Amino acid sequence: MGSPTSRDNMPSKGSVLLALRHYGRELARLRRVTVPAMLLPALGNIGIFYIAPLVVAKLVGRVAEGGGADLDTMLPYVLAFAAVLLSGEGLWRVGLHCLNRLDARGIEHLYVIGMDELFAKDAAFFHDNFAGSLTKRVLSFASRFEEFVDTLTFSVMGSFVPLLFASVVLWQYEPMLVVGLLALITLTGVCAAPLIRRRQRLVARREEAIARVSGHVADSLMNMDTVRAFAAEDREAAEHKSRVAESRRLTLRSWDYGNLRIDTLVAPLSVLTNVLGLVLAVALGAGEHGVEAIIVTFTYYANATRIMFEFNQIYRRLESSMTEAAQFTELLLQPPTVLDPVAPEPLLTEGADVRFERVNFSHGGGRPLFQGLDLEVPSGSKTGLVGRSGGGKTTLTRLLLRMTDVDGGRILIGGQDISRLRQADLRSRLAYVPQDPAMFHRTLRENIAFARPDATEAEVRRAAEAAHVTEFADALPDGFDTMVGERGVKLSGGQRQRVALARAILRDAPILLLDEATSALDSESEILVQEALWRLMEGRTALVVAHRLSTVATMDQLVVLDRGRIVEQGTHQQLLTSGGAYAKLWKHQSGGFLHDADADAEAGADSAVAAGADIRAHSDLN
Repeated sequence: MGSPTSRDNMPSKGSVLLALRHYGRELARLRRVTVPAMLLPALGNIGIFYIAPLVVAKLVGRVAEGGGADLDTMLPYVLAFAAVLLSGEGLWRVGLHCLNRLDARGIEHLYVIGMDELFAKDAAFFHDNFAGSLTKRVLSFASRFEEFVDTLTFSVMGSFVPLLFASVVLWQYEPMLVVGLLALITLTGVCAAPLIRRRQRLVARREEAIARVSGHVADSLMNMDTVRAFAAEDREAAEHKSRVAESRRLTLRSWDYGNLRIDTLVAPLSVLTNVLGLVLAVALGAGEHGVEAIIVTFTYYANATRIMFEFNQIYRRLESSMTEAAQFTELLLQPPTVLDPVAPEPLLTEGADVRFERVNFSHGGGRPLFQGLDLEVPSGSKTGLVGRSGGGKTTLTRLLLRMTDVDGGRILIGGQDISRLRQADLRSRLAYVPQDPAMFHRTLRENIAFARPDATEAEVRRAAEAAHVTEFADALPDGFDTMVGERGVKLSGGQRQRVALARAILRDAPILLLDEATSALDSESEILVQEALWRLMEGRTALVVAHRLSTVATMDQLVVLDRGRIVEQGTHQQLLTSGGAYAKLWKHQSGGFLHDADADAEAGADSAVAAGADIRAHSDLN
């Protein structure tokens, strides 16, 4: 697979500004430590690199003027020199103490902000982004704050504030010294600016390539069983090698550009500054200012040259931190489509009926799936959603959960439009068991209790028993304290479904959404879990998606969906009698032939009702 490096993959100017705004807010929020963290090291630099040389210059000047090198002459200057160095070091220690707290607290808060922003995204966002790439971006968004702040502190404030002090001192000797120095620094900045902007684009491409590497690594590791099953290790390794090579190529390109283009430009200008400093220093020394002026002028110009050489390094560190931060804030420029209302309605706890009214929906703006769909699920009833794959069964459950929003019409629960409720309030009324239950890399107990973290140990245990989790959990080495592995890889598909059912039982919500909740179970386990389901559904509203029709044959009503349309609706016996789409599906699963509809309908109805009765009877006995 190629690794695109077009400008479309680079952070936009808006994302860079947004990242800068986030960092600026952190500096303002932590201003009590921001000010001393940035100012004190700069003052320390003034003492060490500018005041200390000034003291030495004055001492040498005094000696050169005939003051002698005796102890009485030297002692005040030596003491002043030591005091300046000690004071500068003290300012640095206090400044670093504050800087450590600024970095740590800022990173902590940005970690929280980053995850909050991701939690606010809708489901479609995560379908379009690698988990590994998102992980790298959100962590870099926070961690790069340290480099950003340190560069401002040590390189920007630590260089340019002392330069202002140097300008004041040089002005006392000769104003033209300041004019010449600032003119050369300005010339260097003007010449380097377009090259630096060009390098910024190269850095953005480099960071995008690094994000693609991390995304592929995470994708491969999360699907390692599939990689091994298809003997694709060499293919994935080759893809990884290709992406790493692209990252290396772009990294070297950005580094070489800084070294061969920007630094090559700055070097002659910095040499010119040093030469000019030497010439002016000697010229001043020949005049009334003597040796003192020579030492001060040459030292201050040399320090300024160091700043000019650091132009590229300063900008490189700033652009690197801002580019990585902008890789994350670029994701924030596209607002989530599923939002809480500005003035949400309070959630009513009475009524658990569900109604879809004239619902229109299409996936990603493509071909419409639902057009004017109407469906009513009375409170406390059990409704089975059946039909061929792609009919829209799972989509209905996702719309009810507000994983995505309808394009038109509305969905009501207990008479309330779900779009007028807070998402958290809506989902507190729902218990959801997906076809492929997701597990956290946590203990079995934590995975069950995720539905209700405040549940007691006894409540978790009862939910596990009802879902027949204890039958395998108690046999595990660490029991309920067993780590289930990433995405639950240590559990079988049937065991994961039982854990998901235990979550739903513990959730104790009035509305159940079951999407193929027993699809991964063997026949014996399915009978046991069906018992748990019937207990769970008692007195609750249930929407059950099923491909195995026997699992929903005894529901209060069955809804047959085909390409987003309700083609049939009724009880199992009514639909078999009508001989329509449901009857044909039933024949396929029971081994009959399409032309035997009338003969098999009555037998099928009797067997299904009998099976449901047996399950309920078994449940009652237990």
